[in-house]
Amino acid sequence: MTHQHGTQLTGHVQLSLVIPVFNEAATIDLFIARITDVFKDETLIGLEMVFVNDGSTDTTLDLLLERQQTDSRLRIVDLSRNFGKEAALTAGLQTATGQVVVPIDVDLQDPPEVILEMIALWREGYEVVLGHRVSRKTDSWAKQTSANWFYRLHNKIAEQHLPENVGDFRLMDRCVVDALQTLPESRRFMKGLFAWVGFRTTHVNYERLERVAGASKFNGWRLWNFALEGITSFSTEPLRIWTYLGLFVSLISFSFAIFIILRTLISGVDLPGYASLMVAVTFLGGLQLIGIGVLGEYLGRTYIESKRRPVYLVRRVYDPKD
Repeated sequence: MTHQHGTQLTGHVQLSLVIPVFNEAATIDLFIARITDVFKDETLIGLEMVFVNDGSTDTTLDLLLERQQTDSRLRIVDLSRNFGKEAALTAGLQTATGQVVVPIDVDLQDPPEVILEMIALWREGYEVVLGHRVSRKTDSWAKQTSANWFYRLHNKIAEQHLPENVGDFRLMDRCVVDALQTLPESRRFMKGLFAWVGFRTTHVNYERLERVAGASKFNGWRLWNFALEGITSFSTEPLRIWTYLGLFVSLISFSFAIFIILRTLISGVDLPGYASLMVAVTFLGGLQLIGIGVLGEYLGRTYIESKRRPVYLVRRVYDPKD
């Protein structure tokens, strides 16, 4: 029996894992071994592992090609350079062939065992099953705090809300993946796009673990730019905020001008010091520069999108049949 959206309520299911990798030679063998152990019953779940090599400079690609010789479940998409995780995810989703697709990091912070729970919920008719972290104890205090503030700010000013403490780790039905592939933007904030397409959604709770090996490729600066990308991708509210702020400052300036005129008429000519004048000039100059920066951020996005460049370029796709 089959659900109207393609969900199989019983029987065999074809699962594709989308795994972006960038200099992850230390984790690949551990990841494949864990996945093999979790999905050893091939009568219920047919597995495809789509590794997207995002311009690695270590032995990641060589190691993947070596493992593919003995494991036909591996497909390898080798990008022409490092395009970033969002582009790598896009490439993996466009390559995956499964009925259900799960993006997952190779560092095993997201336990593969949770996918079995996701598939059970998918069989009940859900088209998206989110992996919801019950805590962020594996993150530093700074990362926890910045993440909380980002979700609060984004969900306050953007029309499309992001589920809090949910990353890219989720199960998506084929119809959801097909819908994502119709979205044309070049600058892609995948968490926002995942939320934007909608569909019938539920979640499973899980505890995020420490990395099994290697180090995270995200630093504070990249996370800041990532947050900025997310806010400007799905909200024009920052532009509106600067309009209101400019109006507010103008009203204060106008009120102060009236105050000076009245005081001069009543008390005579008054020549205040330069300190207050410099503070006012630098304050207003700073506001103008920030406002120009916000405008520039949106104008830059428009400029990039107008070029219609592809999100990524593929050097080669290595299929096990090749």
